[in-house]
Amino acid sequence: MKLHKRLSNNLLSVGSKVSTLLISCTAALSLSVSVNAEELGWPEKEELKFGFIKLTDMAPLAVAYEKGYFEDEGLYVTLEAQANWKVLLDRVIDGQLDGAHMLAGQPLGATIGFGTQAHIITAFSMDLNGNGITVSNDVWAEMKKNIPHENGKPVHPIKADALKPVVEKYQSEGKPFNMGMVFPVSTHNYELRYWLAAGGIHPGYYAPHKGDTSGQIDADALLSVTPPPQMPATMEAGTIYGYCVGEPWNQQAVFKGIGVPVITDYQIWKNNPEKVFGVSSDWAKKNPNTHIRVVKAMIRAAMWLDENNNANRPEAVKILAKSQYVGANEEVIANSMTGTFEFEKGDKREIPDFNVFFRHNATYPYYSDAIWYLTQMRRWGQIADNKSDDWYMETAKRVYRPDIYSIAAKALIKEGKAKAADFPDFGTETGFKAPQTEFIDNITFDGSKPNAYLEQFAIGLKGDDKI
Repeated sequence: MKLHKRLSNNLLSVGSKVSTLLISCTAALSLSVSVNAEELGWPEKEELKFGFIKLTDMAPLAVAYEKGYFEDEGLYVTLEAQANWKVLLDRVIDGQLDGAHMLAGQPLGATIGFGTQAHIITAFSMDLNGNGITVSNDVWAEMKKNIPHENGKPVHPIKADALKPVVEKYQSEGKPFNMGMVFPVSTHNYELRYWLAAGGIHPGYYAPHKGDTSGQIDADALLSVTPPPQMPATMEAGTIYGYCVGEPWNQQAVFKGIGVPVITDYQIWKNNPEKVFGVSSDWAKKNPNTHIRVVKAMIRAAMWLDENNNANRPEAVKILAKSQYVGANEEVIANSMTGTFEFEKGDKREIPDFNVFFRHNATYPYYSDAIWYLTQMRRWGQIADNKSDDWYMETAKRVYRPDIYSIAAKALIKEGKAKAADFPDFGTETGFKAPQTEFIDNITFDGSKPNAYLEQFAIGLKGDDKI
């Protein structure tokens, strides 16, 4: 199949070659994409290597590969698991990887220079939701005393208010309360901080301008980085007492009987954006057609993952369980991928939108999503100084690229592989979601007013605050 497609792709017409050359030259002169769905040319680069971390939300990459969607676009892709998020980002920056499954905060953090400095962009949001916060059995036993029960089961969502007395007990005994998250600019870090702060537990500040990137200044709970697959073992060893991570590593704690997931990110912020597909800005300028075709293939994969009320999820579980992808037990992956989530062992609850790949415009790269991450960077000191609302907007536009996404989506519609109703109305879309209200603390997020949003929090930096 691959050889046949290679031969077909080499038999390009002169017109297609000229179109490709013109499009490539134009894109090299500007950040904007001049190509449209009608004149999309052939890929400038066919052989591609994409990186990922072993989490279930890398699914669009695995599905696009396994279902031949990449090959349909004339792309021959190798998928390669990476050791951790820093290695993954560094390899995209130095060109060893053409692109990667990334934390939503990584392109933003790199572009503004928190940690590694590099201009990374995203034109594709990989999923919504998909994370959880898990605590050890000992911590859970203490938390349960502070949680109301109904029919013998804890009432959800469980707020960090129930954890606060436990943290205070550790503090009174002179013991640090350690928790894990996967990376300083990860969704997991911000979600864990959000949940803790909403319960009156201070998660600590960063002070990069003073050389302190620990994120533990003034902290009640000390958060540190642990790679996702190592989370359960690190907690079992007693190094950390809880963590925030993506699947299947919360369900793995249940499966092994070493901990209890207490809340999902769906309950912290309903339908929150999670991972993105990131590439370097230079790579995108050199390979505009390739980039659009990659996005096309991944949109199709996301559609497949969600179509017919998740009817394909059992097959997706089998794909993800392969050692080259997530490599976890099928039963563990299915616990969250098929519309349920298990908290305490035996307490399995229906959460049909725990993993969303296409519904609710999950794949569209909204500017407002980028701005939420930037507000959390400011809230916790990763952005040291006050920034104007205009700065947040300009930064979001540098990194999030709905213009590229819309070209890919329109091409799929034109080819009959998708329907216009599946996407936002590209004629009226502003890149901003309506103000969002479904947060654990009932605070409303309006992406067009980031500084006003920050002013609502009792814990966190705002205005001219500085560490």
